[in-house]
Amino acid sequence: MSLVKLLTFAQHFTGLPVLFTEMENNSVIATEATILFAGDSGDGIQLTGDQFTTTTALFGNDVSTFPNFPAEIRAPQGTLAGVSGFQIKFGSQEIYTAGDHCDLLVVMNAAALKANLNQLKPGGMIIANTEGFDPKNLRLAKYPEGVNPLEDGSLSDYKVYKLEVTKMTKATLEGSGLGTKEIDRTKNMFVLGYIFWIYNRTPEHTIKFIEQKFAKRPEIVDANVKTLKAGYHFGETSETFMQRVQVKPATIEPGIYRNMTGNPATAIGLIAAAKKAGLPLFLGSYPITPASDILHELSKHKNFGVRTFQAEDEIAAITSAIGAAFGGSLAVTTSSGPGIALKTEAIGLAIMLELPLVIINVQRGGPSTGLPTKTEQADLMQAIYGRNGEAPMPVIAAQTPADCFFAVYEACRIAVEHSTPVFFLSDGYLANGAEPWKFPTSSELKPINPNFATPLPEGETFLPYKRDEKLARKWAVPGVKGLEHRIGGLEKENETGNISYDPDNHEFMVKLRAEKVARVADSIPSQTLDNGPEKGKVLVLGWGSTYGSIKTAVKKALDEGYSVAHCHVRYIMPFPKNLESILRNYDTVIVPEMNNGQLVKIIRDKFLIDAKGISKIKGIPFTADEIFQHIVSHS
Repeated sequence: MSLVKLLTFAQHFTGLPVLFTEMENNSVIATEATILFAGDSGDGIQLTGDQFTTTTALFGNDVSTFPNFPAEIRAPQGTLAGVSGFQIKFGSQEIYTAGDHCDLLVVMNAAALKANLNQLKPGGMIIANTEGFDPKNLRLAKYPEGVNPLEDGSLSDYKVYKLEVTKMTKATLEGSGLGTKEIDRTKNMFVLGYIFWIYNRTPEHTIKFIEQKFAKRPEIVDANVKTLKAGYHFGETSETFMQRVQVKPATIEPGIYRNMTGNPATAIGLIAAAKKAGLPLFLGSYPITPASDILHELSKHKNFGVRTFQAEDEIAAITSAIGAAFGGSLAVTTSSGPGIALKTEAIGLAIMLELPLVIINVQRGGPSTGLPTKTEQADLMQAIYGRNGEAPMPVIAAQTPADCFFAVYEACRIAVEHSTPVFFLSDGYLANGAEPWKFPTSSELKPINPNFATPLPEGETFLPYKRDEKLARKWAVPGVKGLEHRIGGLEKENETGNISYDPDNHEFMVKLRAEKVARVADSIPSQTLDNGPEKGKVLVLGWGSTYGSIKTAVKKALDEGYSVAHCHVRYIMPFPKNLESILRNYDTVIVPEMNNGQLVKIIRDKFLIDAKGISKIKGIPFTADEIFQHIVSHS
């Protein structure tokens, strides 16, 4: 077969981009592929995506995922509001995003198709569960009466495979003794088995997972394993032609890798920091989407000296953490934007007390309840300015799911060594997304050195607000003789910590606390470019979870000859000392953000640089192509 015929053949039957070079064992060899699983929130879509991701990561591919949850806990079944999605991009080369569009769309009902068809590439594949397109499901998805997209020719631009998933699942489990609802819950395993077959993955890992998860329910284990294998063997025996695809393992730096999502990475980073600092870890938290998984993960690790407290409200959560910090623990509180608003007064108290405290904000769409399960970057101003009075504190933002580990570790180091609360910013995309993580050894992590006060010689007076070269005060743990001192939210007298209403002292202390935060810049790395020339026409400046989309877009632009570079900021308050000099090396600075323009305002204010903002406030990440088009327009 000629190369031209091969490309045409594979493009028609797989919907894959032309990113392959050959056929092997009757499979198209592709460098990357993107799948979007979609269905009702009760269809097990997230579990399906997670298991395919884990298997793919174990196979050796680089991966990036984007789980997309309904906003309601149990949205009406069959409706557009109830659609749950899970997108995964995997490849034999480095992957930075979950993909702008998918090659394969797997839909369990009509609403899933309607909600996600615009995500499918032209010529892509659709695998549809036909039972999800009956008159009731079509009506709930708001298709016109008598219209069925699987039958009316409207999908002629795609390769459509109609599978009777529900019917085949029931046939597989006939005589199992399970009820209709229990049988129906296993249909996602049929789909997963079939997708494993298409992409040459083995189901062994998922079988082990099922056996462990349902160890006390052998009948459920048997049902799910049978259905999973039935889906896999359907691919082998079906007369419906389906071209298999092989995405070979990626060539990546040798090491031990783990498939990691952002919230567990954050939790492990906190444990590592506590251990490195020799401190007990305390989390005071009130459950809120999408931050709750940090509490869930930390609660599993009592063996590491972790104490978790699920408080009755957000205020109790942070004040318990402040108490733990006063008592000598590495103290943390977690929330999202609405909860951070409730914690604000107590954050000011922690700043006045100058205690180590890590405040984690896993951002979501707002304001108010907003979009609880959708991602946004709209809390940057809240983190930097959202308190009464002059109350500066360091702000650090993670860039990828695995980077949550390193960024929160650094937040802990700064909090402990500079005696200050620190904001750590993540968001829903990072919290729930996944990527391979090469985890470090303890020796590879920076040391964290608590600066505890020690008893003074007889006759000397302890000065709780006497400072070191960082302007950090010593950490005076209660119960040590001679270290007694006043605490509270009233202004402190310099060095003594006594209550002071003196106007000159107040101004002095305000500026001193600000200078202490500014001196954090002395202990953080210089800013570097992620990609591109040191001088040029366009610099794309990003922060947080826009990293992957910007990196992909800039890489494409560089490959096409554009003069563009990428700079991604982790330390936002204070900025690295050399950031301004980097920004002034480019004719235009553009700042993509999932908000209405927040970092761009800070850059303009701080450096008087006419940076250009690019905003997206839709609860979903930027696509790489959106950013690429802006690069082109400014070049």
